Amino acid sequence: MLNNIGLPGLLLIAVVVLVLFGRGKISSLMGEVGKGITAFKKGVDDGSKELENEMAEEPKAVTPEAEKDKV
Repeated sequence: MLNNIGLPGLLLIAVVVLVLFGRGKISSLMGEVGKGITAFKKGVDDGSKELENEMAEEPKAVTPEAEKDKV
């Protein structure tokens, strides 16, 4: 259904949205979208760094022989 919109259709939609919401409202909305994308990317980076740190930690031995050596 959306495959045949084309450039004239997109321009018409953009003009209608601009008329309905106004330039200031669209500008502030896009600013909020940008902040959301930035926060999402930061969260993904923090999560991947946390996973890398957990994987880099030394593996802990849980065998009985390792427990005897520690005592």
